[in-house]
Amino acid sequence: MKDYASAIARAAADDSANDWRLETPGIEGWTRTARPGDPNKYLMISADGHLNEDRNFLYDRLDEKFRSRLPHVITDEKGGRWAVSESGRRTKIRSNVHQGMDGLRGIAPQDPEGRLTVLAADGVDAEVTFANRGLAMWYTTDVEFSLAQCRAYNDYVHEIYGSHFDRINVMAALSPANIDATIKDIDNLAKRGFLGLTMPVKPYFGPHVSGQPNYNSPEYDPLWAAIEETGLPLTFHISTGSDPRLATGNGGAVINYVAHALTPAVEPVVTLCASGVLERHPGIKFGVIEAGIGWLAWALDAMDEAYKKHHMYVRPKLQGLPSDYFKAHGFASFQEDRVGILTAKEYGLLDNIMWADDYPHHEGSWPYSAQAIERTMGDLSDAEREKVLGGNAQRLFGFDSLNCR
Repeated sequence: MKDYASAIARAAADDSANDWRLETPGIEGWTRTARPGDPNKYLMISADGHLNEDRNFLYDRLDEKFRSRLPHVITDEKGGRWAVSESGRRTKIRSNVHQGMDGLRGIAPQDPEGRLTVLAADGVDAEVTFANRGLAMWYTTDVEFSLAQCRAYNDYVHEIYGSHFDRINVMAALSPANIDATIKDIDNLAKRGFLGLTMPVKPYFGPHVSGQPNYNSPEYDPLWAAIEETGLPLTFHISTGSDPRLATGNGGAVINYVAHALTPAVEPVVTLCASGVLERHPGIKFGVIEAGIGWLAWALDAMDEAYKKHHMYVRPKLQGLPSDYFKAHGFASFQEDRVGILTAKEYGLLDNIMWADDYPHHEGSWPYSAQAIERTMGDLSDAEREKVLGGNAQRLFGFDSLNCR
């Protein structure tokens, strides 16, 4: 779709459910803006975007023995259509749910040039990119199956976007439950030109199982060493590690997003910051993606409280407090989080947060990111907005070809 400005205008013409997205307090006192037409626009790097993968992107690249186990659609005896994944809850497919701008988000371009055009319509210069359909590659307890899907996804990504990683920085997917195989993949992915890595928020899919190793386990030290050696940033995206679609009806869409998608992302933060991993591997940079930041100051404070008050139980003893390790090594992305921005400023965390438009997801701000930024970042200075909108992401993920304005 070449003329995206016209497409956006048509989609917005009858889109009253999204009228609120146009609300803005204005830009009085702003010397620069996030508006696409501003010649002095901020450098805007979205720290979280999602691909629109071809429906057969895994099927065509997997060994035949795995193909029947991929997520697929079934039709029941009454003609109802259901999306089914191996270890996730099946979901009914409803027609005509997405209208107006919500429908336009659902047809995101699959080609790099088209994607860059769409992002530019929102003022975005570059993005850190993740799977969309591919997030289900971790929805299995079969380690071999998950590993095969991650490898097939990486092949697909490299084939389509590899020459555009400087602006569409797709994170390479790892299957950490298979440590030895994943270590080999890390070195290979770095050599292939990938500029970042992503793992599920917990290494084994499903509910917590007593005794099952998590990222704080010493057996993961070789994996951390391999990541550290590459110098690549590591990310943990929400809705990985377990199926977040646990509630049905009666507010289920809200319950699932808040309780089962966002909050589990706190775990890898605590796991790495409280375990000594970052003392042993000080070159690691890691972050949680799409989980918001309103919880961040609280979580860091809670970690420190537990470390000090439970000193008789805590092993190992750290050289600093757990929060120190997040401030030195960690980051988190958000879409619209005014509470989080205010607390990040108050608690000195502006170096650790990064804005994202989460294109094309509905919880994101595309194509009205300027209005969202104006609603939520009015309390920041020009230099602080510059840091949060693009500077931090450029520092962590590269994007060396982009010029800071």
